[in-house]
Parts: sequence; C-alpha cells; structure tokens
Amino acid sequence: MNRFPYLLPLVALTAVLAACGGGGGSSAKLASADVAVVGSTHVTNADFQAMMASAQASYKQQNQAFPKQGTSSYQQIKSQAMDLLVQRAERDDEAQKQGVSVSDADVQKRLTQIKKQFFKGDETKYQAELKKAKLTDATFRKDIKQQLVEERLYNKITKNVKVSDKDVAAYYAAHISTYIQPRDVEYMLIKKKSLAYSLYNALKKNPSVWCADAKKYSGDPSTAKKCGKATFSKGQTVGAFDNVLFTQKAVNVIHPPVYDATSYKAYFLVKPLSPLKTASLKQESTAIRQQLLQTAKSDAINAWSKTIQKQFCSGSKIKYQVGYAPSPDPCTTLTTSTNTTTT
Repeated sequence: MNRFPYLLPLVALTAVLAACGGGGGSSAKLASADVAVVGSTHVTNADFQAMMASAQASYKQQNQAFPKQGTSSYQQIKSQAMDLLVQRAERDDEAQKQGVSVSDADVQKRLTQIKKQFFKGDETKYQAELKKAKLTDATFRKDIKQQLVEERLYNKITKNVKVSDKDVAAYYAAHISTYIQPRDVEYMLIKKKSLAYSLYNALKKNPSVWCADAKKYSGDPSTAKKCGKATFSKGQTVGAFDNVLFTQKAVNVIHPPVYDATSYKAYFLVKPLSPLKTASLKQESTAIRQQLLQTAKSDAINAWSKTIQKQFCSGSKIKYQVGYAPSPDPCTTLTTSTNTTTT
C-alpha cells in the first residue's frame, strides 16, 4: 500500500500506531461523503478511492492482477486501506495535542529533496511517476506531510529516552560470544576415520606436508587447492567445526579429528592460523548503544501507544460508514486482547 518506495511511513511509529491511536473527544457525525469519522476528523470517500487507485497502480507496476471486488483478496486490500486512512486521522489528532505541526514550507523542502534524489530535479520525470502511481501532486504532498508528522511525533515522544554506559556494558557481557572476531584457519574434510587419524598423526610429526596433504586428500573442493585456507566468523560453519575453531586458543596446532554428524558425515582436521580474539567493549559500544537505544525507543512508543489506543477505542470515537469497517476491526482486536490479558 506504499505509494512511492521512497515515501515510507516511519517504521517504528507505524508499527505501534497500527491499531487505534489518537486522542479524546467524541466523534463527529458521519456525512454522506465519509467512509469514516475519527474523532472530529472526516475520512472521505475521495480519500479512500485515491488510496485504492494507488494500490491498483502498485499491482500493475508489479505485473499482478488487481483482485476483483467481492473477493476475499479485495476485501483484505480494502481493510488495509481503511486501516491506513484511520491511522492517519488518528495521528493528526494526536499531533495536534502534542503541539506537532508541519508547514507547507516543510513539505516543499522535503519534496524538493525527493525530486533531486530520485528525479535529478526533472519535473517531467516526477510528473510521469505520479501518473504511473495514479497520484496527483496534491495527494503526494499530503503523503509527505503525513510522513513528517509521524517523524516529529516519534522524535517528540522518544526525545528523553537514554541508554546508560551500565546498560551497554551489561549487554556486552551477556552477549560476549557474539563479539568473537573472524578467524583464519586451514582445514581438511576427510570422509574416512582411518585416513583422518593417519593424516593427523603424520602431520604432528611433519607439519610441513600440510598443504600437499590438503590438496590431495581434502574433500572440500572450495579450499583444497588453497591448502585448506579460509576465514570464518563464529556460527558460520557446522557446529563441530565451529566449536573447535572458536575454543582452541593455540595457533598453528592441529586439533585431533572431529566428526560432523549433522551435515558432512565426515571428519575435520582443523588448524587455526590466527589468534582467538574478542572485540572489546570499547570497539562495540557505539553499535550496542544504537541497538539498545532503538529498542528503548520502541518500548517507549509501545507504552505510549497502548494508552492512546484505549482512549480512542472507547466511547465510539471511530465510526464507519456501512460496508467500510476493516476486518478485523483494530478496536475489537484491542478489546479482545485486553480482556484476555486481564482475565
């Protein structure tokens, strides 16, 4: 249901506002031109038709037949369109309460950036894309404004979310095995147990013949010609091999043959070439902080959203014209989920 691939709703906010976000106040009366009212906001049939036309254009661009009216697939698209239109109205309502606003100048600035990035400033190409997507400049500007509203709501709600150094250190300690660095290795894949042990015992006495043996006996054609040399990250290889490579600290020491019973049904001779190293907390702290911050912001948005959902789904603040209520109705789903949780 996205209009242009580069005009995507802010992922985190869209995900948590997918049900009944919004605010207080009873809903306005349905007008004949409405498909729904959300609080005091009217969602018009023109809005709905524009959304469906955009969806139909998207199907056409992907060389797919648009579902016929009356089919379950069509009803699903119709419900998705109504969900999205109601979400937009809800967010606009909440944005006003949060003091979030977007000016025409803001929209024009973002549109100019889009034209420059995707059309190299060519107005003809921009208009051609609008026509292909069954959009007008006015509806596309409306989409841009909605995106800006969502971005600013998200930033406002999450502006005080922080991640401490203690949080970063705790996460690093709990996931330290994931920070083991890739390791260089030489190995052979040997089918027969007797040959594997024969080679192992001979190589302990004369390590210099490793390369010749690998080229002659290894059953892995991707590395045999390279003396069995490769580089692996932890978890990249089968368990038996991985366990040896990322536990043995000794370098240039051949590990006794290890059997892989899961994939190859064969024996590995493994000789680590580089030291076993783990990236330090200092090296990983920035990435960890970003990951934890994103999770914390998502949690904050979810907590905020649940409160707003309950407010908007109570008191008949959303009304649908006959035949336009989405299935399932997000408010019904929310009520069922809440009752299940509290019983």
